[in-house]
Amino acid sequence: MDAEAVVTCPRVVRTAADPIRLSHSPDTRLSDPWGTLGHVDELAQEEHALRELAEEKLRSLAGEHAKLREDQWTAIRALVVDRSRALVVQRTGWGKSAVYFIATALLRELGEGPTVIVSPLLALMRNQVAAAERAGVRAATINSANQEEWENVQEQVAMGELDVLLVSPERLNNPDFRDNVLPELSADAGLIVVDEAHCISDWGHDFRPDYRRLRTLIAELPEEIPVLATTATANDRVVRDVAEQLELGEREALVLRGQLDRESLRLSAVRLPTAQARLAWLANKLNELPGSGIIYTLTVAAADDVASFLRDRGFEVASYSGKTETAERQQAEEDLLANKVKALVATSALGMGFDKPDLGFVVHLGAPSSPIAYYQQIGRAGRGVERAEVLLLPGPEDKDIWAYFDSLAFPSEHIVRRLLSVLGEADGPMSTAALEPRVELSRSRLEAVLKVLDVDGAVHRVRGGWTATGEEWTYDADRYARVAKARQAEQQAMVDYLATTGCRMEFLLRQLDDPHAAPCGRCDNCTGERLSTEVPGEAVAEVEQRLLRPGIDLTTRKQWPSGMSALGVDLSGRIPATEAASVGRALGRLTDIGWGNRLRPLFAPDAPDAEITDELFQACVQVLAGWGWERRPVGVAAIDSRRRPRLVASFATRIATIGRLPFLGRVLSTGEAPAAVNSAQRLAGLTTSLSLSPELEQNLSAVDGPVLLIDDRVDTGWTLTVAARMLRRAGAGEVLPFVLAATA
Repeated sequence: MDAEAVVTCPRVVRTAADPIRLSHSPDTRLSDPWGTLGHVDELAQEEHALRELAEEKLRSLAGEHAKLREDQWTAIRALVVDRSRALVVQRTGWGKSAVYFIATALLRELGEGPTVIVSPLLALMRNQVAAAERAGVRAATINSANQEEWENVQEQVAMGELDVLLVSPERLNNPDFRDNVLPELSADAGLIVVDEAHCISDWGHDFRPDYRRLRTLIAELPEEIPVLATTATANDRVVRDVAEQLELGEREALVLRGQLDRESLRLSAVRLPTAQARLAWLANKLNELPGSGIIYTLTVAAADDVASFLRDRGFEVASYSGKTETAERQQAEEDLLANKVKALVATSALGMGFDKPDLGFVVHLGAPSSPIAYYQQIGRAGRGVERAEVLLLPGPEDKDIWAYFDSLAFPSEHIVRRLLSVLGEADGPMSTAALEPRVELSRSRLEAVLKVLDVDGAVHRVRGGWTATGEEWTYDADRYARVAKARQAEQQAMVDYLATTGCRMEFLLRQLDDPHAAPCGRCDNCTGERLSTEVPGEAVAEVEQRLLRPGIDLTTRKQWPSGMSALGVDLSGRIPATEAASVGRALGRLTDIGWGNRLRPLFAPDAPDAEITDELFQACVQVLAGWGWERRPVGVAAIDSRRRPRLVASFATRIATIGRLPFLGRVLSTGEAPAAVNSAQRLAGLTTSLSLSPELEQNLSAVDGPVLLIDDRVDTGWTLTVAARMLRRAGAGEVLPFVLAATA
């Protein structure tokens, strides 16, 4: 046997001596090109012939010297011969895609229908289509980026011209696809594949509610259709949950879990005191790292900042995040694959499925919140090279970023009940845009909750939006609490990983419940070889000068949210130019690695209200000096702050004084502060809570020109948008927003 071990889940035991079945019943659709199967030696001969054919397919896929691993053959045999359900948990680069492409080729020769692969990322789909072509398998995708091809692809499937159809999990609940395409496709499929199956479990590091619809799909499959689930990052808890979600335990199934260590990886952790020191260290070290690689950051802002700095230092790098345009992302991937760039500076958006065998390094500027997610990301490196460097540079701000993402967990029960009540009272389907004004959830969270409720059977997506099913639904508070507790445990494990004096790879593998976990003999702790943390002072100063270059553009809203009439607010469509704010400025983002590190303590929940510091004020003066406005402001106005009135007042009056401008007055904030839940409700609250002070109204009637509008921070942008509209309608010729911090 190969080093990868065969591990069984409940009710699962399979050995090479089990009888091979090319069909389950006499009336099966399958032919038997290998003859009638009866005697044991005949079975052995037929199995040998089948394996030879599988080896031939592998050579087409991976080269003339490629040979199937024993576990690869075990999985292929289970799918093609026994028509079983299987879960394969193997390290990245092990060859999981070879299993389903070879199984597809064999099943197609037996006359079976196409394979349906549910795949989570566009980058993964592109790689899989290319790999399928190498194996002589005709593949196509249906995803959000190729809508113009959907009809043609569906026709190819209907005509039997495709061997593999890759679909994104989101497609599974598109009404047209779900109701008209999927039933026929699943009934005629030769194989169903769930790639990156850990996404189906909310215990996994990349839970996606769309994946849970697969449970219904698989439960309704004809019994003879095999199912394969694959992942590289699943511990025992996730494996059990995936098996439950996909009902792998309801019939005989196979679980293959292999050794996850990759002998090419050299893990190290480097602790440096500041973000400036970390970036200076990386800039000095980058040319020494082998080949090309990935530099991971925790936020989009950090990815942009780091990429910009490294480009200024002469490195060929590109930023990559969920906010990068699709075409730019694809070009960045191709440039990295072709070694045209030294690195992609990326968020976790570059993860599953990106396949570059010669990737020479993975660097993390900031620690991910989970050792399992960390293992998944470093698994991009070292697949086809003898040595790859894996470097982790943690920062004190990491925990703040973890806490922010924790705050986006499943909402409280009363909010979810309100959503169900609104849908239940509706006369027909409601779109997400129509729901948003009525429910205290942001658009993205609302969509995520609807997907979970859809999977739970409480709501149903139809043409035109969502409807309530009327089915009884239980808020599973215990499960949500257990998931939150598990997340906290993972964060502590990441802290422990950084502090461990033992083998780093063994630590990660034990987090993944790898039974083969053992000291690697390669990491910094095993070898005692520590990377120097010395950074020339002038290099740190250069980074500090670059990162603390003050000022970012601030664009306010251009369009009113839909559905405002339901909240009694007569605002709709595009905001007129005569009522809109101009492009403003913020000193920095709370999420960046420059000013963000100075601004975050100022806005911490327990931070006292105090006057603006000289350091921040002088930086704001630099922003003003470099603004380049067409007309100089004629006055300064400020927005009331409930939490930081001293900060805003001192900020505004000092700006007025140094600019020799009159302070015109305040935008008052009365009543309860509107909750920042979604755009519609936020806007509705602001239209009643904001007003101009009499002093400000009087002064605006006496000035002619732009007004500098001061606030402490901008989150959604609606406060500045509404305040600017009021100022413009009261006579301000232009409104120039100026804040200390932008949330994003």
